[in-house]
Amino acid sequence: MANPAVSVTPYWELTFDADGDPDAGKRDRLLAGVARHGVRDLIVFAHGWNSDRSGATRLYDRFFAPIPELAFGARIGYVGVVWPSMRFSDEPIPDFPRAVAAELPPRPTLDKDTRHALLETFPGRATVIDQLARLLDQQPREEAELEEFGRLVRMLVDVVPPGPQALFAADTLAEGVPQNAPAMFSGPTAAVCEEFAQALTLLEAPDGAASFSLPNPWEGAHELLRQATYYAMKRRAGTVGERGLGRVVGQLAARASEVRVHLVGHSFGARLVSFALRGLPKGVRTVKSVTLLQGAFSHYAFASRLPHDARAGGMLEGQHNRIDGPLVCCYSRHDSALSTMYPLASRMAGDARGVAALDIGRMLGAKWGAMGHDGVQAVPGTKSYELADALRATLPTSGCVNVDAAAVVRRGGPPAGAHSDIVHRELAQLVLAAGRIR
Repeated sequence: MANPAVSVTPYWELTFDADGDPDAGKRDRLLAGVARHGVRDLIVFAHGWNSDRSGATRLYDRFFAPIPELAFGARIGYVGVVWPSMRFSDEPIPDFPRAVAAELPPRPTLDKDTRHALLETFPGRATVIDQLARLLDQQPREEAELEEFGRLVRMLVDVVPPGPQALFAADTLAEGVPQNAPAMFSGPTAAVCEEFAQALTLLEAPDGAASFSLPNPWEGAHELLRQATYYAMKRRAGTVGERGLGRVVGQLAARASEVRVHLVGHSFGARLVSFALRGLPKGVRTVKSVTLLQGAFSHYAFASRLPHDARAGGMLEGQHNRIDGPLVCCYSRHDSALSTMYPLASRMAGDARGVAALDIGRMLGAKWGAMGHDGVQAVPGTKSYELADALRATLPTSGCVNVDAAAVVRRGGPPAGAHSDIVHRELAQLVLAAGRIR
């Protein structure tokens, strides 16, 4: 199926709503079209945080572009997953035009592009978003106004009580311990904002130099909104993956069991395709590879036991065994979205010591690390490669594989760094190598 915005063919789009329900027409066109086009290998890519469908389509077009040449003669089909996510507009995307990654006013104002993205991502919350924008613009000094800001943030992202939806936001879970809402939503908002502001001051100081100015709590309020939005997107990615994409892959397997499926995800899209493994019907073995690009979820998600807590394990424990092939996790030290911003989300997990007081490097090396920063952790038998070595080697046929992609994933300005610098021929080659697509 041709799409004028995407150069590869056949290409289909799969669209899901926030509950994981697919656009039935697009799903049916995919299911029917794969057999009609004689597809042998189907590459399914899920974007991460993104402002709109057009941004996702541009990503897919650019990432897929070298694949026909790299796998000349292979019968490949392509799928772009579109789901309701968002990106704060001050997070630049390498090589994207200025209209997509524009120069923006400094925090903590809520610029018009981010406000528009919030309206698209959280329909029916226009009044709440307008009130949040007003408070960020005015920055009143009263502590009560910060508390009101926190109430509005909770209302925006629809903080849920313990239950199935809350579990979609979890990466790890302790036995017998309820999955509660993040601590940043339950404590005094003013204190949370002050901690976020202090942490941002430390993160943004050159070479860790101390700052003698008092942090602005409204800087922390802006970060609270960002982190709350990420929390909602993280929960949504799990929902769309398990209830949406996993079921569609199962439906495809029932109709065309010979088609080899290869899941690729960036950022929260990596979380989405990983949770899709949980949604596969029993006995489905058509997923032949999973490639995670700068995954924005816990590096312990696939672990059976956490090194720092023997009672706890990853929410995706053992799910990599649902793949009839390897799970390849790409990571980069140049991804500051995950090496500096991700630790701020430790506040979500209820760390009582506070964010600013913690050593970020230690956090990343242990409890709070992200897949896209240092790869899969605590899964026995995981293999590790530098990117160039991975492309020369024959990758394992099963299990987890970490690939240090810092040689190419290295460009991007603050605050996200190289988080979105994933459009590289070498990474497209890695997807082909992981899936043994020839």
